[in-house]
Amino acid sequence: MFQKKTRAESGIPTASLPDIIFLLLFFFMVTTVIKKTQGIPLVTPAAVQTKKIESKRHLAYIWADEKGTITVEDKLVSTSHLGQISKIIRERLDEDNRLIVSLKIDKRANMGLVTDIQEQLRDAYAIRINYATRFKGGGG
Repeated sequence: MFQKKTRAESGIPTASLPDIIFLLLFFFMVTTVIKKTQGIPLVTPAAVQTKKIESKRHLAYIWADEKGTITVEDKLVSTSHLGQISKIIRERLDEDNRLIVSLKIDKRANMGLVTDIQEQLRDAYAIRINYATRFKGGGG
């Protein structure tokens, strides 16, 4: 009698699958670009003595330029709706009680605008505020 031949299985070989997954993971890790906080272009005032903030993990950024453009955490805030600043910062403070608000304000900005921003921070109960500057070398 004749025996019936068994059919060969038609499956996809998966022996090299972990190697392929590792290569893809490595590729995406190498090619991924982490977004750095982008603000509006400005010139910060110079300082003779500065102190670097150790952890940028607990920072919220407020940018203001000489034209009155304000961004809070990469969200544009119009000068007619400054109350949004206290709302955004209050939400961030509720999430992170170690939050430091970093003000990056153009040295040519209107001081009235700076005062308005400070009032909004006071309304949000922001206690830890940093004024970003550029280092001006030299002594005395």
